[in-house]
Amino acid sequence: MTTTLKKTLKNILPIALGVFLVWYWYNSTSEEDREQIIYHIKEADLFWVGISILFGVLAYISRAIRWNYLLQPLGYRSRLSNNLLIILMAYFANLGIPRMGEILRPTALATYEDVPFEKGLGTIVIERVVDVIMLLSIILVTLLLQTDIILSFLQDKGLPISSILTLLGMGLAGFVIFIVFIKKSNHRLALKVKSFLRGLLDGVLSIFRMKNKWGFILHTLFIWGCYIGMLWVIKFTVPETIDLTLSQLLVAFVAGALAMMFTNGGIGLYPIAVSQALAIYGINTVSGDAFGWIMWISQTIVLVVFGAISFLLLPLLNRNR
Repeated sequence: MTTTLKKTLKNILPIALGVFLVWYWYNSTSEEDREQIIYHIKEADLFWVGISILFGVLAYISRAIRWNYLLQPLGYRSRLSNNLLIILMAYFANLGIPRMGEILRPTALATYEDVPFEKGLGTIVIERVVDVIMLLSIILVTLLLQTDIILSFLQDKGLPISSILTLLGMGLAGFVIFIVFIKKSNHRLALKVKSFLRGLLDGVLSIFRMKNKWGFILHTLFIWGCYIGMLWVIKFTVPETIDLTLSQLLVAFVAGALAMMFTNGGIGLYPIAVSQALAIYGINTVSGDAFGWIMWISQTIVLVVFGAISFLLLPLLNRNR
């Protein structure tokens, strides 16, 4: 398979999957259910939708501030307005082409703030590593808080606890064997993996060596708190979800976050994943789907509107550069 074909498939497949899932959802939902879902979406309390959007905007602003904490040890300090516009532009670009934003961000930073591309890219890699650590931490907390209900749900689906524990044991054993192999092997692939993991570790440890490490950590916690808050307030827009607790909604949060990884901006998959997660707690499909679509539509509109404005505004504000 040629490199061009691989790149084309990587760009097209997530979009195609998202479109397919929208089509699948539409065709697997009865006309009556679709009408009820649309009714819930139209009747959603705009106050709570607005609060959710506000949480999202605050998270973007916090990311813009946090970015400078990574740039300062390298000898650079970007203007906050530029950071924010570049971040919004990058997230908007990711809706169309997967990971395009990760290339766009250091490119724009080099253009408007004279930060070398490779250094800008390095800060983004560190951000992504931290995001993965935060998501894994939330997954772990969610599993600890909702262990009984999750295991019961899996049993109802035909996966007994013994089989689950066996799979987890096999997975852990496989991970240990993989680590031992990578550590002792001199194979070219093993050396590449070791180099990659060492780079990730160095990136994470560099956070604790930076001057504003506590500011970085606090902004990271604030960003992910906003992400959870975005989803939590949406529960007030659908009557059946109002009584859900924060720990229960964390299951939907994790499902939605994982869905975002497989399609561009979670198109098609995000509402389905969130609805299935809420079904564990007895939320019917109509209410679950409405919840997922309200959350996805509101945040996607923010990205499209502010992202498009950023594309236009960034060069105008930096026309002298």
